Amino acid sequence: MKFNKVSAALSAVVLVGSSAVYAQTDPGVRPGASGAGAPLPGLTTSQFNFFDAGRADFASSEGVADGLGPRFNLDSCGGCHFQPDIGGSSPPVNPQVSVATAFGAQNTLPPFITSNGPIREARFKSLPGGYPDGGVHSLFVITGRNDSTGSASGCNLLQENFAAQVAANNVIFRIPTPVFGLGLIEEIPDQSILANLSSSASAKAARGIYGRVNRNGNDGRISRFGWKAQNPTGLVFSGEAYNVEMGITNEAFQTERDETPACQFAQLPNDVTNTDGATGIDAASAIEKFSSFMRFLDQPAPSATVPGGANSIVQGRNAFVNIGCALCHTPTLTTGNSTVAALRNKNVNLYSDLALHKMGPGLADDISQGAAYGDEFRTAPLWGLGKRVFFLHDGRTANLLTAIQAHSSYGSPYYGPSEANSVVNSFNALSPTTKQDLLNFLRSL
Repeated sequence: MKFNKVSAALSAVVLVGSSAVYAQTDPGVRPGASGAGAPLPGLTTSQFNFFDAGRADFASSEGVADGLGPRFNLDSCGGCHFQPDIGGSSPPVNPQVSVATAFGAQNTLPPFITSNGPIREARFKSLPGGYPDGGVHSLFVITGRNDSTGSASGCNLLQENFAAQVAANNVIFRIPTPVFGLGLIEEIPDQSILANLSSSASAKAARGIYGRVNRNGNDGRISRFGWKAQNPTGLVFSGEAYNVEMGITNEAFQTERDETPACQFAQLPNDVTNTDGATGIDAASAIEKFSSFMRFLDQPAPSATVPGGANSIVQGRNAFVNIGCALCHTPTLTTGNSTVAALRNKNVNLYSDLALHKMGPGLADDISQGAAYGDEFRTAPLWGLGKRVFFLHDGRTANLLTAIQAHSSYGSPYYGPSEANSVVNSFNALSPTTKQDLLNFLRSL
């Protein structure tokens, strides 16, 4: 699949009845300042120092001596989360292309990784024999790498045969989720999420919208991070990503994903809290620094005038609410109490209910995570959407119109219809002007 540059306007064709009509135009990535990547206002000096140290670690690249691999998808957090600024989503130029052969590595690019396509991780639907899999299968190995900080000499791992898995229709993809406002999302009380989910019940039922939360299997709290809301906190999210995406073991995930002895070049676990005399920030492990950075990272700032002008954006927001988009993409939730004043009782303008919704066979990936079934996904927060390049969980499109239409699909032998069908039908019935206003509103976020 080829993804074109999205700085220019993009268009799509939508089927209405039996005739094809040209839909309105996705304005594309919003120009101007990123409006993202800044710390929360009101942090103390100490909190800002933790944010700053975490940001530096988040942006840094890891090498063999740091514990990279033996199997990995990329060598830094910031490489995946850099559009439109650090903490964001997949950038327009995919760094996985260059990391495949960096420092002498001998990897070949899987067929679904391209220079102008999204950063992707691959999950296999099934194991040999047909048993469910669902786990991440790392794209690259450290074989042949000779970093300035260490060498992978003696490691002779081979990549998995991704082309064969693609041919067998056994691969699904995920792209990076933005981590803006992660601390704000952490501080939304469970009862607020549940109350919002049960609100407007008659309007939701009339449109076939229900939804449910995913919960942590140990204590029952609502989990809220990841494409299927599978992670309960930023710290768990950090530890998992460090291990799964970079292969670096840590205090949360201490076991190597590939334990081949000849491919271990750093002490296990690779990154831990420094208990040998360091204090403060210097004692913190990388995953603690990552989570501090994300916890203190502010929500993106929307534009009031771009694209289309202030009146178009206001009209688009009204249409967004009127046709039912806001029944899942809740514009604002509120944090509760917090030990951090900058996170206490704040409006979180995330445009998400943080709940799972059935999206039908068109978006189903056949992967279960926690309580989430193969056709269920967390309502993706829309803040920062105006600056995103790729959309949906697998990055299949760079066009908002295509992404909207993909929310609609009807039943299959395995899955029921999408909860978004009625809303997409309402979008398709809008006048061309109102459609454009709604697209302008989305790109203003």
